[in-house]
Amino acid sequence: MTGRSAGRVALVTGGARGIGAATAERLAEDGAAIAIGDLDGAGAERLAAEIAKRYGVPAFGCKANVALGEEVEHLVGEAAHRLGSLDILVNNAGITRDNLVHKMSEADFDDVLRVHLKGAFLCSRAAQREMVKRNWGRIINLSSASALGNRGQTNYSAAKAGLQGMARTLAIELGRFGITVNAVAPGFIDTEMTRATALRLGRDPEEYKAERAKAIPVGRAGVPRDVANLIAFLASEEASFVSGQVIYVAGGPRG
Repeated sequence: MTGRSAGRVALVTGGARGIGAATAERLAEDGAAIAIGDLDGAGAERLAAEIAKRYGVPAFGCKANVALGEEVEHLVGEAAHRLGSLDILVNNAGITRDNLVHKMSEADFDDVLRVHLKGAFLCSRAAQREMVKRNWGRIINLSSASALGNRGQTNYSAAKAGLQGMARTLAIELGRFGITVNAVAPGFIDTEMTRATALRLGRDPEEYKAERAKAIPVGRAGVPRDVANLIAFLASEEASFVSGQVIYVAGGPRG
């Protein structure tokens, strides 16, 4: 297998669908062996089997709750054991529990921060141990344009902003070990999650997407592949001098 990530091992959390699935496939195209962690263990296993068949790289899927330390340790351990190392971590797992602040429960706030922030912390802490051994690594956090503020998303916006701060801090701490850390912040991306949001708002998903696209300078909604392409670059050797950055993938200027 040739490709700019040939010989590397990548772990994508929340990788059974959407941006995570597109990222797992994109990294496999570049030759990386793939581990997929997701609460939907069966979905992770199905996608891993498809990736192995389509791209000819080793791949496996595993059920994992990134908010639980013991499950993260198992996931990272399995990736390193079954695939030989762990070089690339994509902290993509996330949930939404949208509501206006006066209606948002403590549980809804805590759950979102637990999955996004605590999950990324636990995965990064476990993964960096493997990366330090080899003096090479890439950690990419999935943030969002919502980090800039978004009505009805106090919890999600806070979590996504936190992932940016985490990336900057880990970049400072881990740079001397050959590990770069960055955050990718998508704008409006057409995924199952955004379509579910449209339905929750009582909107037709296609009409909702078209309406959102009108405000995007390039004139279209994003697709998961748009985000995956940037992640693939940040995971490569070519990006070795890019670290501690927040890059928006939004079809126009943000931030």
